Amino acid sequence: MTPQPNIAVVRIPRGRTDSVPLHGDGRWILVADRVADPGNLGTMIRSAVAAGASAVLTTPGSVDLYSPKVVRAAAGSLFSVPCMTDVTLSDLAAGGWELVGTSSHDMPGTMVYDEADLSQSCALVMGNESAGLDPSAPVSRWVTIPHTGPVESLNVAMACTVLCFELARQRKHHRQSRAAK
Repeated sequence: MTPQPNIAVVRIPRGRTDSVPLHGDGRWILVADRVADPGNLGTMIRSAVAAGASAVLTTPGSVDLYSPKVVRAAAGSLFSVPCMTDVTLSDLAAGGWELVGTSSHDMPGTMVYDEADLSQSCALVMGNESAGLDPSAPVSRWVTIPHTGPVESLNVAMACTVLCFELARQRKHHRQSRAAK
């Protein structure tokens, strides 16, 4: 049997924050910080794109953005927005992005996600499945999804989906409010 020929050879963009869409104009990006499971990352990309993210970035230590399982779980959405690897949270903060960190723990100053104003430009940062986002990460503010029952936390992909669509909902409401004035 003869294997099929390559259909394309591409360069994977890595860690160039100058190629990240500019903050401002109400844009938002998703940052996966050390997310390890390819199915989770693919689902996160799919949700972010469906909710209107301008880009998806991963930090060092994250699963390969272009692994077959990530590509499959992303269901094609991986190729519809800029996606970059090895971008650091410090570089994004230095580049002017407001980093909105997520936590399942009650930390000082943490806001409930649907009470936080997420209608402006921001980078939504989702942490590792087991360790979460480092509390010392250079985030501007923290949000959480409250839950009841014996569940400690939501799966990172599910939490990401909830937050991405809350961002989309708030932006739609913000645009409608401005148009009505």
